[in-house]
Amino acid sequence: MVLAVAPLNFEEFLAQYGQDNRYELIDGEVFDVEPTGAHEEVVALLTRKVCGAIEAANLPRLVFQRGILRPANTTMTAFRPDIMVVNRPALTDEPLWREQSIVTQGRSIPWVAEVVSRNWQNDYARKLEDYGVWGISEYWIVDYAGLGGVRHIGKPKQPTLSICTLVQGEYQIQQFRGSQAIYSPTFPAWQLTAAELWGAPG
Repeated sequence: MVLAVAPLNFEEFLAQYGQDNRYELIDGEVFDVEPTGAHEEVVALLTRKVCGAIEAANLPRLVFQRGILRPANTTMTAFRPDIMVVNRPALTDEPLWREQSIVTQGRSIPWVAEVVSRNWQNDYARKLEDYGVWGISEYWIVDYAGLGGVRHIGKPKQPTLSICTLVQGEYQIQQFRGSQAIYSPTFPAWQLTAAELWGAPG
């Protein structure tokens, strides 16, 4: 849902909405991400799996829920991905990190996930484009309720995981459903099905 406010730049957005992680800024418009209970369950379950994979592999990475991603080349957009994996060593090169806990460089982020909600158009279009341009290697669109448009998840609509992998500057997309085993370049040791990600039987 778009809030009825005048266009804001990043500094104005941060001053008015920075303390509440349910809002993000896209081209000066403030969006209420409107999390539901079911949405938050999926985020929590997936976060637990991501943290477990990082710990098992002893990787120098951190996991943030709804941290601010404000690309350095824009003053009117600030996303709050549902889950964002950050390379900890890369934080030393992040100019806003120490004071404001804001990530500005796509190369700091090897993996990001959006759990689809009513603002699904942003997940399948705007964020897909921007995350690729910013160089985020792997982007997951976790559509646990099959909310996305038919052109994105097919007909009949059904719960779908879209794994977007950056290849020569563009995302290649693979989709997984039900009992299909997923493959993640970032977490190749995972042995999971699509349905397990949202706590459903395969």
